[in-house]
Amino acid sequence: MEKSLVFNINGTGLSVDVVGIIGSTLMAIVVFAICYALSRKVEMKPNKKQNVLEYLIDFTDGIVKDNVEDPAAQKHLSLYAFVLFLFIFCMNQLGLFLEVKVGDYMVIKSPTADPVTTMSFAMMTLLLSFTFGIQKFGTKGYLQNYARPVGFLLPINVIEEFTNFLTLSLRLYGNIFAGEVLLTLIGSQLGPSMGIVTRILAAPLAMIWQGFSVFIGSIQAYVFVTLSMVYIGKKVTQE
Repeated sequence: MEKSLVFNINGTGLSVDVVGIIGSTLMAIVVFAICYALSRKVEMKPNKKQNVLEYLIDFTDGIVKDNVEDPAAQKHLSLYAFVLFLFIFCMNQLGLFLEVKVGDYMVIKSPTADPVTTMSFAMMTLLLSFTFGIQKFGTKGYLQNYARPVGFLLPINVIEEFTNFLTLSLRLYGNIFAGEVLLTLIGSQLGPSMGIVTRILAAPLAMIWQGFSVFIGSIQAYVFVTLSMVYIGKKVTQE
């Protein structure tokens, strides 16, 4: 049974998940390297690398424009959606291709297979939605929106903030965690269970599941960004 590599800060009662920090840092470097490599030698007539970057930007811009009506919010969310999609996509794939264990401790795995990471992303999105809502309507007007279209919906609208946070974060976590657990079971439990026969059977099964997990990781990055834009779009729209 693998253990989490956690660093406790003496005297504070706080603990730091080293695994999440290592994975997130690696993927931040990867995202920077991808963007740097694709954006070098930008030309009026785009080359192949520039076309890839522009396609990614247009793709995430489309998500923003489809779900956020306010032009000012669209302008500020364009870069956020692009970086969020690329960052989560890379995080989702990390554990499929690289897992490092030292003894019983897991050192490197997908950061999004940890609920703390996905909850951090969800909290960031919700805080942005509050910020844009207050900027659009003012503090008083924004708070009054919780009682629209009718006042008795106030408790439901408040509860919805918590459910949005949980569904946004746990959907991503659950899909990535389940994919990595099943891949681990195929490799460490099914493969050695009956010798050479199960090893031969487990190899193509692991490859198929790994390919499927890449697809799921891509879809989940898209879903997370789309729902983030939906939540923010609702905050800047008067019902």
